[in-house]
Amino acid sequence: MAVKTRQDKRVVRHKRIRRHLQGTSERPRLAVFRSLKHISVQLIDDDKGVTLCAASSMEKGVGGGGNVHGAKTVGELIAKRASEKGVKSVVFDRGGYRYSGRVAELAAAARKAGLEF
Repeated sequence: MAVKTRQDKRVVRHKRIRRHLQGTSERPRLAVFRSLKHISVQLIDDDKGVTLCAASSMEKGVGGGGNVHGAKTVGELIAKRASEKGVKSVVFDRGGYRYSGRVAELAAAARKAGLEF
């Protein structure tokens, strides 16, 4: 039996979650990616296979990097960009990560800035 790394386990969880999530034009998928140093999100229309907009802690002007402050900033930024595209409601895809810490703060900041999920 092969030993699975934490990354392998996360990918399995993400695939299990993705079986039930589908982003559409009206309600795109808000996909989160978290690394050790940064966090990034994308709004994805799975029907067309297109990324509508994205935000990352690696962008200029986003302070905090991959910590909780950076996650809040990225959440506010993605909500602003989504509203510019006319998107009000999304499906949240946590990407196999635990819904706590940076992922939860990003979601809370996006909700507070006007996204519904």
